[in-house]
Amino acid sequence: MKDTTYTKKLAYMGAGCGVVLFAVFGLLPGSFLGGVMGLNIAGMIFGIPVSAGLIPRMIVAASMVIGVMVSGTMFIMASTTLGWLIGTVVDATKAEKKELATIAHK
Repeated sequence: MKDTTYTKKLAYMGAGCGVVLFAVFGLLPGSFLGGVMGLNIAGMIFGIPVSAGLIPRMIVAASMVIGVMVSGTMFIMASTTLGWLIGTVVDATKAEKKELATIAHK
């Protein structure tokens, strides 16, 4: 028998929506916030103003990547969880109606 649960389908749809939302609203702010964090960390280590050396640039680049990854994780996990929850509610509602229909036929 084919698995036709809405929970899994809506979780995948939520993940897809999360990727789109991340690409539109999360990529640039994640990069900006990560870069600011990297500048602050490099400033604490090497002093302010931060020099244009290799190590401070690597710190800023790594923190920008971390900021983008955290932003993407938040968008995708939140929308996947929301889709999963909606799918669970739909599956529970359909199972309840199916159960009521089988009881009524007996």
